[in-house]
Amino acid sequence: MDGLAREIGHAAGGDAQRMTTIPTDQHITDFQRDGAVCLRGILGSGMIALLRAGIDANLRAPSPRAKIASSSGDPGLFVEDFCNWRENPAYRDFIFTSGLGAIAARLMQSKTARLYHDHMLTKEPGTVQRTPWHQDQPYYNIDGAMNVSFWIPVDPVSRSSTLEFVAGSHRGPWLMPRTFRDNQAKWFPEGSLADLPDVEADRTAHNIIGWALEPGDLVAFHMLTLHGSAGVEPGTRRRVFSLRVLGDDITHAPRRWTTSPEFPGLADDLPPGAAMDHPLFPVLWPAG
Repeated sequence: MDGLAREIGHAAGGDAQRMTTIPTDQHITDFQRDGAVCLRGILGSGMIALLRAGIDANLRAPSPRAKIASSSGDPGLFVEDFCNWRENPAYRDFIFTSGLGAIAARLMQSKTARLYHDHMLTKEPGTVQRTPWHQDQPYYNIDGAMNVSFWIPVDPVSRSSTLEFVAGSHRGPWLMPRTFRDNQAKWFPEGSLADLPDVEADRTAHNIIGWALEPGDLVAFHMLTLHGSAGVEPGTRRRVFSLRVLGDDITHAPRRWTTSPEFPGLADDLPPGAAMDHPLFPVLWPAG
């Protein structure tokens, strides 16, 4: 059994058969075609418990980078936090022992997989704030096409409150990134990118895909895939850990504006066009 299979086996809980079958060729085809794919039962109960503990510790002690993404009048609460793997032992253990680096490499069809950042997203019961339709990569300081984000819930997620995607949108243009709460263009000058389509105004005009999820399932998506989600039902909590991973062709693209997340001082270490070879972005695959 080769090293890639062994790494994937960690994510599958050590089951030998799953080591060589996840992700399948069909998973890879779906990811490359649609920009999003659901991987069922990837993570065992121990990994989910580890991740749940990390999220709960993060919520008890948010970093200075944490954001409240819901309004003061929202009956729930939408909390985000970023780039905590070095301070959160559970996050760190999960990232380096889950085997997701190997799975990322296969999905991206990349020889390497490098951590970009972690992202915690929690919607407390009754949160009505949507996650507006958006692409991720325009908020970032990277260029290139080989990338994948894993969206990993530690609570059951209904189809009505799951993350949804416009299939194939990762092959289209970059779209104007805007702030979630007040729809402002903070990153690119107004008019410099195509505006986001109003997906909710006519959902039938778009090939929308999404999946109800149980703990152990995850969704992998490209950073240019248009995606969004609704709020959550009363009595339902949605804690999610997202892991962003970079492949062979990703390079540093310093911006004139503040990226989300920020990487203070990185432009002093990595020139434009450089590979993301930096301690902030350790290699996940091949495993060292």
